[in-house]
Amino acid sequence: MPFLDWVNKNQAKDTSREVPYHLLKQEGTYGDGSENLLIQGDNLLALKALIPFYAGQVKCIYIDPPYNTQSAFEHYDDKLEHSQWLSTMYPRLVLLRDLLAEDGSIWVSVDDNEAHYLKVLMDEIFGRKNFRTDISWQRKYSVSNNFKGIASIVDRVLCYAKSDSFIPNLLPRTADSIARYSNPDNDPRGPWKAVDYLNQASPEKRPNLCYPITNPFTGEIISNSRKAWKYEPAIHSQHIAERRLWWGLKGQNRTPALKLFLSEVRDGMTPHNWWPHEEVGHTDEAKKEGIALFAATGVFDTPKPERLLKRILEISTQPGDLILDSFLGSGTTAAVAHKMNRRYIGIEMGEHARTHCIPRLQKVIKGEQGGISAAVNWAGGGGFRFLTLGEPAFDTDGRISAEVRFATLASYIWHFEIGEPGQQVFDKPLLGIHNGIAYYLLYNGILGDRRPAGGNVLTNAVFNAITEVFPHDGPKVIYGETTRLGSARLTAEGITFKQIPYDVKIR
Repeated sequence: MPFLDWVNKNQAKDTSREVPYHLLKQEGTYGDGSENLLIQGDNLLALKALIPFYAGQVKCIYIDPPYNTQSAFEHYDDKLEHSQWLSTMYPRLVLLRDLLAEDGSIWVSVDDNEAHYLKVLMDEIFGRKNFRTDISWQRKYSVSNNFKGIASIVDRVLCYAKSDSFIPNLLPRTADSIARYSNPDNDPRGPWKAVDYLNQASPEKRPNLCYPITNPFTGEIISNSRKAWKYEPAIHSQHIAERRLWWGLKGQNRTPALKLFLSEVRDGMTPHNWWPHEEVGHTDEAKKEGIALFAATGVFDTPKPERLLKRILEISTQPGDLILDSFLGSGTTAAVAHKMNRRYIGIEMGEHARTHCIPRLQKVIKGEQGGISAAVNWAGGGGFRFLTLGEPAFDTDGRISAEVRFATLASYIWHFEIGEPGQQVFDKPLLGIHNGIAYYLLYNGILGDRRPAGGNVLTNAVFNAITEVFPHDGPKVIYGETTRLGSARLTAEGITFKQIPYDVKIR
């Protein structure tokens, strides 16, 4: 598979590994204080901070990064040189991949300026076999007659899966689709539509599908002269017995059609990659949504309509699934996820995390009726927590910040040892048992004593205490400041001791 190369690519590839872990500080709670998160801060640092807690947990990622169009935007610096844009995207996409669930998918909005480069970049990071589709979204519904050249009226949305475990949902059947079914002959089986009975193959190529059919109204025998039938004689006889052939109300049609009943088709429609503005909205619609929320002076230059995000979440998620947007902008993804009863994490760097995202989500909680609200019967409720980036969890020498609490360090250690976030509450020395190995952490006085002779040091008394309360008959990994047990005792007890901070490694 070919790879994309650019200036400083090797440095970009190292960035996701070298970026420091930061703590997340809770600044406020809105509504019911649910697990929905709004994070203000650099999205590279925020994504890395989320890894120990959410790696492999996110069902759908949607991002709308700056398009690198050499345009000046009020809220973003979109004048990145091409190689710099690629170097910016690479480590973020790597971290997003690590956060994505095995049955999850990522959707990226982009325009023609970078779409093809982004496709090759994502092939490298997510695997070309995991590419699912390149969607054309009709963002404009008209073109000015004064425009010179070839006007672009679509943006692209690239979709990749984490693995073959991703199975897209069917879309709800539309009113137009249902309207194609009718019941002109009052068939007791309900509405149906006529399906062509002719095959496109010639009689010479499909002789087994060439046989005479009798029109029951006129008695006329219809032979294959130009095209074969779609069905073999036995199936045709079954159709006659089931009264599935349609010759018109008075038998006036030259050839029959097959009745396909609405009750027999699957409950939904297959998604495709052409999304017209009538179905998912356009930029003018998105700007009007923004004006209603923020007034004209607070509207973003390139907003996305709520209907566009609704379509993505309908295809890729179920209620209760976790959604992530690390370029949250004015908060559209979080607002749509909230209204559709999905959990979400939104990351936004600028001050508009406070001036746009918080107020918008507060309005959603109160039952705001713009965008998709009526379509999903939104009536309000729920909540979110607002967080900011704190100090690095580890300094350049690997020492642990004094701000790191027990549960935070436990999450880091569990993720390093097991490879996935823990679903348990970390509030005791025994972090958990995995593949027969028990993992313990002695830190921050979890036993109520921070003196060297006590809680954070593995002494005989501490070992006896933790194994009496949290026994495990098998191998043990114990993290602590130091150990007073000799190597022979450690071996006899099946203990692998790891010293804090030197043996605390973070993925």
